[in-house]
Amino acid sequence: MRSVSNRTRIGVLAAFTAFSAVLSTGSAAAKTQLNGDWAPFDRCPVDAPAMLAADGIETIATCIASSSVTGSITLGKSQVPTGNSDLQLGVVQRSDGTNALVAPPGGALTADPAEIPGGLLGLMCPSGIPLVSAICRQLTDNNLNRVTATIEPAGAPRDFNMVAAFSTGEPILTIPVRIHLKNPFLGDKCYIGTTADPVLLKPQNLNAPSLSLQRFAADGTRDDEGEMGRYTFSGADQGDATFAVPGASGCGVAGLLDWAVNLKTGLPSASGKNSVKLDNTSTYFGSPYDPAGLAPNEGRKLSEFWHSAVR
Repeated sequence: MRSVSNRTRIGVLAAFTAFSAVLSTGSAAAKTQLNGDWAPFDRCPVDAPAMLAADGIETIATCIASSSVTGSITLGKSQVPTGNSDLQLGVVQRSDGTNALVAPPGGALTADPAEIPGGLLGLMCPSGIPLVSAICRQLTDNNLNRVTATIEPAGAPRDFNMVAAFSTGEPILTIPVRIHLKNPFLGDKCYIGTTADPVLLKPQNLNAPSLSLQRFAADGTRDDEGEMGRYTFSGADQGDATFAVPGASGCGVAGLLDWAVNLKTGLPSASGKNSVKLDNTSTYFGSPYDPAGLAPNEGRKLSEFWHSAVR
């Protein structure tokens, strides 16, 4: 882990730490069980062409995995929990300090859907509008009332700020997201925010994470003289209270329930009325400890090491 500076490596890692818990999708990407210290990187795209092409000097291939179990996002008058999320990416770091991101084949983000407290009754009931009142009267069955929310990416992250990654109180990057609401009455296409008009989160470190370094063998076994190195960041909370939230769309048949969701939840909602709080994230950043020593095949060796750890 020497050719690209530690400052560059830690900056990239801190950025991913900051947005790991809010970026989540409901898709079930395939995972591979890995041995030992490789375990967090079970979806790292080590076989992607850009990763394999890393030479260990001008470019270095690395794996990032980040997760959070709890958190919440307040949108207007409603608070939506965040589900258990897992972000994994490959990063090709260049010697000039820039980088390119590589997503796994099944997508970078997976998460468990989170249930909205109160369900549909809390989301749009009671109501004096006959259509909505008729729905509210049917919500005696928990399955009809239940609403799940999944926070999904709605575009590529941007505006990365290296200095903010080392500090607290400054936005690290901008992340476009949307919130997918699911319920039998809302249908499967009900979203708060869209890819054209997303929620733009700008997370910042609320406290500095603790940092440790582990050395391990190619197959994942802990070894103080091993070929691989892993930075572990833990204990950091992140947040943002500056983003605006657009209205809901696609809720109900032909979007007939958009206005009901917007009315009860107070959407659209201007900047300053919304917030996100992410609890105790854990982030791992792994690459060969001495990438230059593997030149010109650092990326191919990383792939070889990863496959040797498959259980």
